[in-house]
Amino acid sequence: MDIKERLELIKRNVDEVITERELEDLLRKKKKPSVYIGTAITGRPHIGYFPIILKLADFLKAGFKVKLLLADFHGALDNTPWDVLEKRYNYYKKVMPLMFEAIGANISNFEMVKGSSFQMDKNYFADVLKMSTFVSINDCKRAASEVVKFGDNPKLSGLIYPIMQSIDEEYLDVDMQYGGVDQRKILMFARENLPQIGYKKRVEIMTPLIPGLIGKKMSASIPESKVDLLDKEDVVLKKVNKAHCLEGDVDNGLLPFVKYVIMTLKKDSKESFVIERDKKYGGNLEFNNYDELEKAFANKELHPMDLKNSVAREINLLLKPMQKKFKILNKLAKDGFS
Repeated sequence: MDIKERLELIKRNVDEVITERELEDLLRKKKKPSVYIGTAITGRPHIGYFPIILKLADFLKAGFKVKLLLADFHGALDNTPWDVLEKRYNYYKKVMPLMFEAIGANISNFEMVKGSSFQMDKNYFADVLKMSTFVSINDCKRAASEVVKFGDNPKLSGLIYPIMQSIDEEYLDVDMQYGGVDQRKILMFARENLPQIGYKKRVEIMTPLIPGLIGKKMSASIPESKVDLLDKEDVVLKKVNKAHCLEGDVDNGLLPFVKYVIMTLKKDSKESFVIERDKKYGGNLEFNNYDELEKAFANKELHPMDLKNSVAREINLLLKPMQKKFKILNKLAKDGFS
């Protein structure tokens, strides 16, 4: 795979790269660059994590070393009780590799890192203090505003969050950080402030957030907005059938998942997305790209119920690795999230 092909793969389904020139330079100068994404172990992972897993798989295919930071301390900074941190970490550690298995990714160059495994280092802590002398309270609050739950009486911990996330880039020894568009302010905070304490700025890359089933952000705190990784087949079908999906209206809770997950997987496997329909309604429909499907839906050639049934089928296929480990995962989930 040449640099152009690697660039195209890295930029697939991406909202922004800062900067593309720096990314291209990185690919030219370094044989195996590294990238990381951090996830604070707050809520239970759900199907909204699949676009992230697919993007990490793209980095792996493009020759990157990929690190997934399971950010236990960041979870505490964002109001996760300290006494459940280890239990939630154990669940994330077990379930995240199964998501890669679900999409058929090769994870030989993938690594999970526990945040507290290096964030207790005295040099790391010194760097946190050092950066705190260069940034203002307003800088930190603005950077974390779309990520941290500040509430009416903000805690100091939320202001420490973006400082630590910035310094993580150095201590994880990565060339690039990846996050959702909601992370943009923190990623820019890192680029601006790492050089102030003697470290290089990194390439930052962002992907869109997919909405929940009911049209809001897919969130573990809004049960009806998401499908949990441990949901049974009948529960998945029930939730998907309740999704916001009006006939002819492409602004709904299903099409983004189709675009960023289902059609991406179908393209990679050179398969069509099949909408199963009774012959009396015209028989099955097959789509080879997302634009064709969206057009058919907008023109009311594809009924919402047919789309829902097919999406539920694909989700249940993705959840099979988790279902095989249901007993173990369910116990870990109850310990950490009950």
